[in-house]
Amino acid sequence: MTAARRRSRRAAAALPVETELKLAIAPEAIATLTRHPALRSCKRGRARTVRLLSRYYDTEDGALAAAGIALRLRREGRRWLQTVKGPASAASAAGLSARAEYEWPVAGDRLDPLRFATTTFRRTLGKALQRGLVPRFVTDVKRTTVPLTFADSTMALLCIDSGEVRTDDDRPIVRAPLHEIEIELETGEVARLFELAHALAADVPLAFEPASKAERGYALRHPASPKPLYAADIDLSRKSDAGTAFAAIIRACLRQIEGNAQGVRSGRDPEWIHQMRIGVRRLRACLSLARKAMPTARVEPLRVELRWLAQALGPARDFDVFATETLPAFREAVLHGGATTAPLATALEKLAVRAAARRREAHAGAQAAVASPRFVRLLLSTAALAAAPGSAVLDGDAHADPLAAPMRDYARPLLKRRHHDLLALGTDLAHAAPEARHAARLAAKKLRYATEFFASLYPKKRTRAYRKALAALQDELGTWNDAVVAARIAGEIAGAQSPPAAAFGGWAAARGVERGEIMADAWRRFSKAQPFWSHA
Repeated sequence: MTAARRRSRRAAAALPVETELKLAIAPEAIATLTRHPALRSCKRGRARTVRLLSRYYDTEDGALAAAGIALRLRREGRRWLQTVKGPASAASAAGLSARAEYEWPVAGDRLDPLRFATTTFRRTLGKALQRGLVPRFVTDVKRTTVPLTFADSTMALLCIDSGEVRTDDDRPIVRAPLHEIEIELETGEVARLFELAHALAADVPLAFEPASKAERGYALRHPASPKPLYAADIDLSRKSDAGTAFAAIIRACLRQIEGNAQGVRSGRDPEWIHQMRIGVRRLRACLSLARKAMPTARVEPLRVELRWLAQALGPARDFDVFATETLPAFREAVLHGGATTAPLATALEKLAVRAAARRREAHAGAQAAVASPRFVRLLLSTAALAAAPGSAVLDGDAHADPLAAPMRDYARPLLKRRHHDLLALGTDLAHAAPEARHAARLAAKKLRYATEFFASLYPKKRTRAYRKALAALQDELGTWNDAVVAARIAGEIAGAQSPPAAAFGGWAAARGVERGEIMADAWRRFSKAQPFWSHA
């Protein structure tokens, strides 16, 4: 090992990390929070209130923000502190932020560039200094800090911030309110932070705020339309144990759910609901894969709550697809084919109006669920599981801990079983009954999520063909299912014996026959794909 690599490893080991759980709070709820029994039970001293005035610096074109780095000067009473924070790590999810943080006292309200050299971001900071660092925005808050000690000796600080973030230059000042709590870990177990927040959220209206103070400051200068957050492959170490790997998968699913929450509540683009629903499905699939290795008492309540959330999101997504995809496709097919009649055309117009009303109701239900304390508590409970997965003792052996096993050993039989389950259901899909196709679609979905979770444990070249064939098969089964769901929705709205329901039922059946050969071809390609785990 070279001297440079040794220095790099020592620096990584000594990297100072700030770990805090951050949640938004309504200002009128702060008094309720400070009196909450869960907070009083772990309070270890008097609260302290101080004004914090923080000025953030960057280049004119935002080079530090682009690198995920925040640089600030903060005045706390008579003290000045200079702080550098790095990007959030993969351990961040469900309000938790874990990032490198360097902080030093300085003589006054001027940056001390000499400190940059002591950080792992010295090159980026040095280049930014050469290009010119200027004030970009300010946060001005009253902070009340409550010291905490938990039963297991974990120590933390609860910080209640109330104030604003504003631009800092000669142009018209832009302001935004800032009201949030931060539970910062000092020593001990991060799971305690989630448990405290879970208890508080039962009585105090809390919400997830994925943007940091710095990110909200930059948004004042460069407003941008938020975009739905899509699922991404999870980069697992091939040497990771099952507990570490499942924790990483759970956090990745939570990030997708949390990252789409604000968009769902705003009700703008239906894609927000679609992506949150995918995140929920992935998380349910993960817990299903992990349930034999984790304590049942912790996993099963989460699976119940995730089923509730899925049931709140499902109708909204189904009506989105019906209104924007299948109903227009159906109307085009019957109009283009000349099969429509005046009564059917009139009935379809009425169906579209009623579907729009049902769609609004379904969206309202999804928004209410995501805005509820139940949603916040669900994500906090799931994040607590990821922070401390625990273990289940197998066969009465106190030394048997399935989460300590290599993830590749744990994943291989799971992938093999789900692969065989799908093979058993896929015979002659082109002519299969709807029930058989539906079962195959669910099996394909479960297998696809498992392959997405575990793919990084195997060589990418080996996984590529299998994943491509499986995705094509699932997509084809999904297209067929959309037509079936459309027929069901038409029957629910217009009546099972109505002309629109009969027409949709016939159209769905015709679509199944029409795409039968395409589905059969997708099945043949998948059945010939070599399982990537078989030679591991």
